[in-house]
Amino acid sequence: MELVISPARQRLRDRVKRCTGFDLLPGHDVQAAYLAGHTAGDPVAERFVAETYHGEMGPERARDLLDEALRVGIDGVPDAPASMRALFQEFETVPDWVDPELVERGAAVWRRWGYSLGAVGNAGTMDTYTEGSLAVPLSLSGGYAGASALHRYLETTRWWLEVCKPGAVLTPGSRAREVSLKVRVMHVSVRARVAEHPEWNATAHGLPISQSEMMLTLLGGSVGPALGLYSLGFFTSPAEMRAVLHFNRYLGHLVGCRVDRMYPETVGDGVRLLYYFDATRKDDSGPLGPELVEAFVPSFAPGDDVRGLDRIRAQYHLHLQAGYTRLFMLPWNRRRYRLPSGIPGVLLLVGRAPLIVLVELLRRVSPGVDRRWQESSYRRWSRWHAWHLGQREERFDAGRRLRR
Repeated sequence: MELVISPARQRLRDRVKRCTGFDLLPGHDVQAAYLAGHTAGDPVAERFVAETYHGEMGPERARDLLDEALRVGIDGVPDAPASMRALFQEFETVPDWVDPELVERGAAVWRRWGYSLGAVGNAGTMDTYTEGSLAVPLSLSGGYAGASALHRYLETTRWWLEVCKPGAVLTPGSRAREVSLKVRVMHVSVRARVAEHPEWNATAHGLPISQSEMMLTLLGGSVGPALGLYSLGFFTSPAEMRAVLHFNRYLGHLVGCRVDRMYPETVGDGVRLLYYFDATRKDDSGPLGPELVEAFVPSFAPGDDVRGLDRIRAQYHLHLQAGYTRLFMLPWNRRRYRLPSGIPGVLLLVGRAPLIVLVELLRRVSPGVDRRWQESSYRRWSRWHAWHLGQREERFDAGRRLRR
């Protein structure tokens, strides 16, 4: 496969560099690593999934074995295969570069962003569905497609909520680490199934859910919202941006993303990598892009049987999500799709921005305000998730079949 920078993006890069000295494109070494990352997967987890979920053991027994190892520890599972022991050894090893204080400061940023993190991140993700390499796996697996769109988002939100709890990702046996490993295994399972599907074009796209594409999701949880949420009143300092980059780097390690050769060391590096993705778009998702994008925001609409305050609450979140997409999808991409106008949501978001600015200023001079701001944002986010999830269950199911 190859990546070609569009002439328009090259001209913009040249103008910006000439006027500001800032190069929007990463260096050739990062470009090469990003290209190579499109054909790189997660070999350690892939061996485990091939032997268990996709092997003679089968998904049900493999799921039970994984749950048991997460509950009692891998040493307490005498019949665990060697591939599973290798996976746990890698997963449970904390890399030398991890700074626990920075990880916690980054998690605190996520708690402060709260609901807005997910909404901005998802708007940015929908903006990438012009690309077949991203749209095909999601469409085939059913994630963010059709009626399952909201439930898959709630699954992802559960992971966000767990990993940003104070101290959670570095605490052995925590729910945050359990969910992270299950997300890793699920991604590997989907990768293997999609790679064998006739709709997947390996020559054009490399591997499904590749290292490079996982890297983009880490930027969508760090640099992207850190810069985008400024417009809504969230003042994330440069030090906090670096902390949330470090936090996402460790999250990447947990879910099987290589976070060494091309992972951004600075916010500027993150901006360059995001720009490089945009500059090398192939715009080849065809009808799958509209299928995914146009299913998501309407999935927040209340059902016909929802009445009273629950209906008002659902309509409020429908407008909010539409507002976020209007603000954070690139306009020329957004025009490709049939989406709610988003104007009521934009008015809601802009209208509450002065209050957020006030709290953000106060938290800088009062640690108590900062702590309560994190707690209240996290509580509202968690309460929304619990209300929307209802009686459904998040399974992070690596045994799920493709839907076609």
